Amino acid sequence: MAEISAKAVMQLRKQTGLGMMDCKKALQESDGDVDKAVEYLRKQGMAAVEKRAGRDATDGSIISYIHPGSRLGVLVEVNCETDFVARTDDFQQFGRDVAMHIAAAQPLAVDRDGIAADVIDREKGIFLEQAKNEGKPENIAEKIVQGRVEKFFQENCLMEQAFVKNPDQTIEQLITDLTAKIGEKIGVRRFSCFRLGEE
Repeated sequence: MAEISAKAVMQLRKQTGLGMMDCKKALQESDGDVDKAVEYLRKQGMAAVEKRAGRDATDGSIISYIHPGSRLGVLVEVNCETDFVARTDDFQQFGRDVAMHIAAAQPLAVDRDGIAADVIDREKGIFLEQAKNEGKPENIAEKIVQGRVEKFFQENCLMEQAFVKNPDQTIEQLITDLTAKIGEKIGVRRFSCFRLGEE
């Protein structure tokens, strides 16, 4: 299987507007060829979602979740294109599911762009130190660090986390499915967690 560069993933993402994991999978299936990856995505029936990716999702709702015991709460802004869709049961249920997921999974940010560079640098430093302590040679240590940083993103970015109600699906895939179902671009803009007694 071809080694997929972050640059190729970003290029495909920019071209299609699709999520990182979908783009990476398409590139893996296409031996890293961006044009073949676009073709692969179209064959997979994601063309409809792709068309919506460029549209603005400026409507939506702020949805809340209060964990039983009332010691933890989440507010999440979920966007769509129209007020009509924002009021539908599917959209509201999606928002409640995402808010509940955030309470359970405690992501640091919506996506990779939302995690501060100093946090990533700190994690890389920790992972490098761990690899050295395990006695790994430098070239192997670098690969281990890359793998652990990737895992860090998957565990801490909302879009890449496995959905708590269905671990076979990421939040990003949940959004893609809902976008295809309701015919509008859907997105999660931001969220906040509140814990009793914490600043």
